[in-house]
Amino acid sequence: MPPFASEPSVRFSVVAPAYNEAENLPALVAEVAAALAPLGDDWEMVVADDGSTDNTLAVLRELKKSQPRLRVICLKKNTGQTAALDATLRHARGRCIGMLDADRQNDPAELPRLLAVVESGECDFANGWRARRNDPWLRLVSTRIANGVRNWLTHEQIHDSACGLKVFRRECVANLKLFTGLHRFLPTLVRMEGFTVREIEVNHRPRTAGVAKYGVWNRVFKALRDTFAIRWMQRRMFRYEATEME
Repeated sequence: MPPFASEPSVRFSVVAPAYNEAENLPALVAEVAAALAPLGDDWEMVVADDGSTDNTLAVLRELKKSQPRLRVICLKKNTGQTAALDATLRHARGRCIGMLDADRQNDPAELPRLLAVVESGECDFANGWRARRNDPWLRLVSTRIANGVRNWLTHEQIHDSACGLKVFRRECVANLKLFTGLHRFLPTLVRMEGFTVREIEVNHRPRTAGVAKYGVWNRVFKALRDTFAIRWMQRRMFRYEATEME
């Protein structure tokens, strides 16, 4: 596992884990490039292929020929969304980092707005809030329940912790050790590190290609298990100040 890139070399990195998203990637990369065009060349996009079994890797290889700001990280086998996200974060070279899912339900046009909030100093971590989600009703209900239980157990007030659209200063994640499933708790983990978090309503789009990777029930039960892990960490978190005697 490589360390996080030590020195930022661009203003903004956009990272996206991808598993069997060949149909979505050409449009996604084009949308990100269009949204960030005002930044000139001072940005990059880092996509991690999480051992896809479709032609995701071939699509990314072709896209690199026409998208000079695109970087591709290849995981040797399918390891899961958290691992793929961790790989992109460790390779990102931006002073600020934006996250989004590769299924195109997150709107890249929102990235500049969230970046402006972070760069203005209003917060360290801007978390997207899909207040009007375009998902099946069963997923909407299960997500509302899961968020309620998560907030109750962790004493949080985050409406949409699992939203894939986020922008933050690189320092927010530089010292984080992620475990499987904990990408859904990034706002809480970042706040535990002493950074400020703000929720911002963002546009959410229906999936138009590819297949959802999570079912409702396996998401709910795994998220509940992970919530107890976060609660355990919160209870044992400590901070102190120390000075050496002269």
